[in-house]
Amino acid sequence: MNRVFQEYLDKFVIVFIDDILIYSKSEEEHKIHLRIVLQILSEKQLYAKFSKCEFWLKEVIFLGHVISGRGVEVDPKKVEAVVSWAPPKDLYELRSFLGMAGYYRRFVEGFSKIAAPLTKLLRKNTKYVWDESCQKSFDELKKKLTTAPVLALPSNHGEFVVYSDASYQGLDCVLMQDGRVIAYASRQLCPHEVNYPTHDLELAAVVFALKIWRHYLYGETFKILTDHKSLKYILDKKDLNSRQRRWIELLKDYD
Repeated sequence: MNRVFQEYLDKFVIVFIDDILIYSKSEEEHKIHLRIVLQILSEKQLYAKFSKCEFWLKEVIFLGHVISGRGVEVDPKKVEAVVSWAPPKDLYELRSFLGMAGYYRRFVEGFSKIAAPLTKLLRKNTKYVWDESCQKSFDELKKKLTTAPVLALPSNHGEFVVYSDASYQGLDCVLMQDGRVIAYASRQLCPHEVNYPTHDLELAAVVFALKIWRHYLYGETFKILTDHKSLKYILDKKDLNSRQRRWIELLKDYD
């Protein structure tokens, strides 16, 4: 399917296994896109079952998300499942909850910090004890997921803004465009990163953001906003350690 639609992928067609999503900015444009897709299916002798097709939708549920002109939202059915989710009684149930919650982490600001008490229970040789901090983390994640914001769909005119921040609890980033949030991203620190000085942690947050949103930012002009002013001058420094030099080389790949 990807080979057949290679020329049009991510221009107005998305293919996920045997699902085809066609998107357009206007009805007139959609007529053209729809005709192209149906023509290709016909030429390649591929068939879509008419009863399973939906046309001219203003809103569509795709891979657990609701996509519309407003932006991207969490599927309401998934939200209902979260509301009725009971506190996990063992690691199996906890992994199941974190797996579902993690799928929508782009909608939750500071996800890794909120989930930290729960993810600690997954560590090897850690006894499973559901305490007050775990319950608070669980309730907070449920609240965040059930009140998840509508994220904007990125446009092709660039002008992205990346906000990054670091602390000894984790790295947090926000990607925005035209004043609207495209996605949130966060992660906990690796054991060795706990020993990093502040400026290295702040730089690590920038690198983390550029890696995770590379598909949006590569080749674009964008701004990086951080609360660590010394990073402004790091490109001109010569007395850098090997880790910093490796990160700076990555930064130079971007505009």
